[in-house]
Amino acid sequence: MKGAVAAGAAALGVFAHVAPAATWLDRPTVALLPRLKGIGRPSHVAITFDDGPDPKSTPCILDELDRLGWSATFFVLGSMVRRAPELLAEIDEQGHEIGLHGDTHHSHLLMTPAAVRRDLTAGLETLGDVIGRRPGWFRPPYGELSLGSVIAARRLGLQPVLWSAWGKDWARDATGESVTTTVLRGLEPGGTVLLHDSDSASIPDSWQATLAALPLLAEHLESVVSVGPLAEHF
Repeated sequence: MKGAVAAGAAALGVFAHVAPAATWLDRPTVALLPRLKGIGRPSHVAITFDDGPDPKSTPCILDELDRLGWSATFFVLGSMVRRAPELLAEIDEQGHEIGLHGDTHHSHLLMTPAAVRRDLTAGLETLGDVIGRRPGWFRPPYGELSLGSVIAARRLGLQPVLWSAWGKDWARDATGESVTTTVLRGLEPGGTVLLHDSDSASIPDSWQATLAALPLLAEHLESVVSVGPLAEHF
């Protein structure tokens, strides 16, 4: 009997740990937790970038955003910031918004709550050392929230936000055209778009498809909605 109770408690603990990861299911999350899914005002689309900053690719993305007159939200990794702190400062100085993607790019489903807390704390400290403040937004690696993610984010004053459309710009066969088509296929009014300004966690040079997609996306979006960071979205 005691063994059955212990097994049941363990199973319940595992379920509680992974249950928040179900937020990757689009329709239920949009319906029940629209803000978590990045659904904001219908006349606006939020553009976000993950996995940087990367000296090889982020400056190219910044130049194109400047040419388009767009501001965006960059979810950065503390480990990447320590390699190029001046690049994070440049993102900030150019008026873009900064969010935390973690200190490392490890799935929170495979980490204990204590490890998640340590990871987010380390990332926040790194960002604070460079830009003098802590960000308010947080996006977990792979979009995989665990119970530990939710608790740590709340205690650290972070607001989790995922996305409602992505370009699959990390894929091996991604092109500017494929990224644009995939984004537009999934994008609804008030959506948040996930792109990547670095290939640090994906196929080498995949960021070039992202760069090629930006002007194509502008052709489709600018005539119907405003485009900007999450700060303008909700």
